[in-house]
Amino acid sequence: MALDPAPVRLGSALKSLARRESAQGVHLAAAKKLEQLGEEVEANPHIKVVVIQGEGRAFSAGGDLRTLGAAAEANTIAPVVGEMLHHYHAFIERARRMPKIALSSVHGSAAGAGMGLAFIADLCIAAEDTKFTPGYAKIGVSPDGGITVGMEGTVGVRRAFQIFLAEDSFTAQQAFEWGLVAKVVPTAELRAETKKFARRLANNPAAAIAGTKTLLYQAATTATKAQLDAEEEKIIGCMLTEEFRVAVRKFTEKSQ
Repeated sequence: MALDPAPVRLGSALKSLARRESAQGVHLAAAKKLEQLGEEVEANPHIKVVVIQGEGRAFSAGGDLRTLGAAAEANTIAPVVGEMLHHYHAFIERARRMPKIALSSVHGSAAGAGMGLAFIADLCIAAEDTKFTPGYAKIGVSPDGGITVGMEGTVGVRRAFQIFLAEDSFTAQQAFEWGLVAKVVPTAELRAETKKFARRLANNPAAAIAGTKTLLYQAATTATKAQLDAEEEKIIGCMLTEEFRVAVRKFTEKSQ
C-alpha cells in the first residue's frame, strides 16, 4: 500500500492520503504511514481539511487476512495485531483530536477496517456505487479499527447491532439514511464533488473548525455545566481572532 503525502492544492486547505493499490488490505506498513502523515497534517497550520480517499476500484478491503491468517497459524496474533493497531490507533486518535476536518471520500468497497477508516472521519462523502461491508462476525471476530468509535451515537445501539451482526453489506444510500454519510454522489463525479465539499468546509475559519470539532466530540460525555463553560471559552477564543473581526465588519457593512 502506498500513500501519497503530497498536498492537493486547494489554496492550502486540502491534503490527500491516497491508497494506490485498490484492494490491498490494511497492514503494518500502511498503519505506520498513516501515523506519520497524521503527524505531518496535525503540525501544518495551513491545512484545514484532510481528505482520505482510495484509488483504483475500491476504497479499502480492510485488514490483510493473509497476514492475519499466517499470524494465527504461527500463534503470533497478539504481537502482530498489537503492533499494527498501535500505529493505526495513533492515527485514529490524532484524526479525531486534531483541529481540522477529516473527510473520507469513498467508492467501490469499504470493508472491515476500511469501513472503519471511512467512518472515523468527521464527515464522509460516498459514491452511489459504494458498498460497506462490516465482515467481522463472518470470520468470528468483533469490530476493530475505530469502527465502533462514535457509531452508537450516530445510529443508536440497535442499529449498530444490526450493522455488525445482521448485515452482510449495505449501500451508500442506506448509510446516508442512517446518518453515517453526509452526501451520496454519482460515481463519476466523486472526485469533483469531494473537492467542492472540501473547499466549502475549508472556507470556515480555522478557529471555528477547531472549536466546533472539540465541542461536538466532547458533548456526549460532558456534564451540561462543563459543556456550557466550554462553549463560552471556545466562542470567546474565536471572537479574539482577526478572521472574526473581518467577518463581522463585512456583515455589518452589508446591513447598513
